[in-house]
Amino acid sequence: MTTIHRRALIAGGSALLAAPAFAQGAWPDRPIRLVVAFPAGSVTDTLMRHLSEPLSRELGQPVIVDNRPGGSGVVGTESAARSAPDGHTWCVLSVTNGALNTYTIRRLSYDPIRDFAPIGFVAETAYILVVPASSPARDLRGFIEHAKAARTPLTFSHGNSSALIASATLARLAGVEMTAVPYRGGPEALTDVIAGRIDSTFTDFAAGMPQIREGKIRALAVTLPQPFSLAPEIPTVASVLPDFAFDVWFGISVPAATPAPIIARANAALNKVLGDAELKERLARLGYAPRGSSPQEFQDFLRNQITVLTQRAREAGLEQQ
Repeated sequence: MTTIHRRALIAGGSALLAAPAFAQGAWPDRPIRLVVAFPAGSVTDTLMRHLSEPLSRELGQPVIVDNRPGGSGVVGTESAARSAPDGHTWCVLSVTNGALNTYTIRRLSYDPIRDFAPIGFVAETAYILVVPASSPARDLRGFIEHAKAARTPLTFSHGNSSALIASATLARLAGVEMTAVPYRGGPEALTDVIAGRIDSTFTDFAAGMPQIREGKIRALAVTLPQPFSLAPEIPTVASVLPDFAFDVWFGISVPAATPAPIIARANAALNKVLGDAELKERLARLGYAPRGSSPQEFQDFLRNQITVLTQRAREAGLEQQ
């Protein structure tokens, strides 16, 4: 019996215990643990900390962000998959741990489709390609020329699979060789670019813009297909490399076999919070575009992203770990 099948059987038994509690109107009857499989200060963490308080008010129980970084999101995501399907453990599935890991990690210890049941889509954002302030590259074309002229391959840092594939795809489309340097998370990957020890990284908008405005790093391009409304002065990667396309997204799921009434209640709460005008404005200033969905819409989106990103990872020549 496979690990996934064993989990499904265990989860099914636990769900039978969870259902009576919901039937009595008791859910949620204790704090909800929102697992973020990436470090504090990461793009995922920042978004969820802005959502946790309004979700707590809507659900009547504290929603506590639980950072469990490691292994490009594997450590925290696997721990959530193994949790009881009683609706009190939520997990953020993003472009990295929800899609890319299914290709980049050969023996992935969880399945984002079979081990989880979707609550809904949360938001999208952009990555920014940045270089040290001391870099000779003033724009993306200059960076590509610098990479081609360098005696040894330039380096790029990454704290997750999504930042890895963004840089690998850029290198492939530009026809340059670059060396990937892995880090525990996005904040650490950015720190060494600021220090000038790494030549570039794709960092998230919320983390990168303060450093850009202070002159500690230089922004070269954004991953969005159109200039970002919050930083229209930064050109898109696609303006130089037209075939480049990369979405950074977030959704929330719960362990498989969580009772359907709990998922419906959780989805309604999430969508209500995401529809709040004040929260949407606050998140927009940080570079997030929130939008709600049904559980099925997020599940369909997730399946599609696994297919699309698997193909992009292969095209970029990424090897499975």
